[in-house]
Amino acid sequence: MDPQHVIVINGNEFTFTPGETILEVARRNSVDIPTLCHLKGTTPTGACRICVVEVERARSLLTACSTPAADNMVVRTESAQVVEARRLIIQLMLSSGNHNCAVRGSDDQDWTAFQLQVHQDDRSEELCPVWGDCRLQDLAYRYQVSGERFAGTETPYPLEDVNPFIVRDFSRCIQCGRCVQACNEVQVNNAINFGYRGAAAKIIAAGDQPLKDSDCVFCGECVQACPVGALVEKDVRYAVRPWETTNMRTTCSYCGVGCQLYLHVKDNRVVKVTGVNAPPNHGSLCVKGRFGFNFIGSAERLTRPLIRKNGELTDASWDEALDLVAQKLGDIKATHGPDSIGVLTSARITNEENYIANKFTRAVLKTNNIDHCARL
Repeated sequence: MDPQHVIVINGNEFTFTPGETILEVARRNSVDIPTLCHLKGTTPTGACRICVVEVERARSLLTACSTPAADNMVVRTESAQVVEARRLIIQLMLSSGNHNCAVRGSDDQDWTAFQLQVHQDDRSEELCPVWGDCRLQDLAYRYQVSGERFAGTETPYPLEDVNPFIVRDFSRCIQCGRCVQACNEVQVNNAINFGYRGAAAKIIAAGDQPLKDSDCVFCGECVQACPVGALVEKDVRYAVRPWETTNMRTTCSYCGVGCQLYLHVKDNRVVKVTGVNAPPNHGSLCVKGRFGFNFIGSAERLTRPLIRKNGELTDASWDEALDLVAQKLGDIKATHGPDSIGVLTSARITNEENYIANKFTRAVLKTNNIDHCARL
């Protein structure tokens, strides 16, 4: 048998497999180490440095997400030195850009001027669009820090909302790189990356174009990965807060892959879709699965069967409509043969319903003329 490998975290011994990082061992054993840039399944970068821990005999604090566990390593995840480092990092992040989640003193005159500027840049009179659903805000409250220790820095890049799906707010970007990893390593679209340097750094598409003119396919993986308010669904921004919705798990009906997704429902209407971290998609979705849901509540949807009488479509009961369709199909089949009939099914119905349509076409109508709109 292979000898057990042991690491000590906060005074507790844990076994590990060579190749595991400190963060992986800690999380597997329910030891909380906060992160911002870490994205499971991608190459760890340690860019945000929120996950720093103290390791005995190490010359400096080490990032838990990128440091391999070692035999007899002694780790402290919440020592005074670690907490102070995390507080400093959070303060620096909060002081850059438009992070207005109650991070400056509300009685200070500077706060008023700051908030008015945020309203102007943000095109809204409310607080941050992800207030209450932001990892940076959670950490600010956890470590009891605000952004007023350092002079605020402005972002030179305006808000980008020229595409139909995603709003990019560079003033709230913390350069964690999760969106880049989600795009390049999870979805492998390679549509965005880091651009420029220093204070001018930003996440860019090729040629620093708007997303609508780039190689972006609007899968929304970057939005789901963003821990702050830098990337938000356009339809959801300032219109829906997480606590106002209930989640319903279902299977995407656009194709046969069977992606699992959550429908976020407010007032009996689907307002947002996110991926479920389960097979086969493990949280990922395509543009149709994530953004193609507005047809559900469309005012143009038919709610009753329609029958054309004297050239005009009029409401009918289901029995009346089905009897008419059965009669017409029977007449056509008897007069012109079954192959004079063709059936088209929809990508917006379930696989089971498409299967029924297939059986009806071949077994009842006696024709193989059936096709599916997903190919068109």
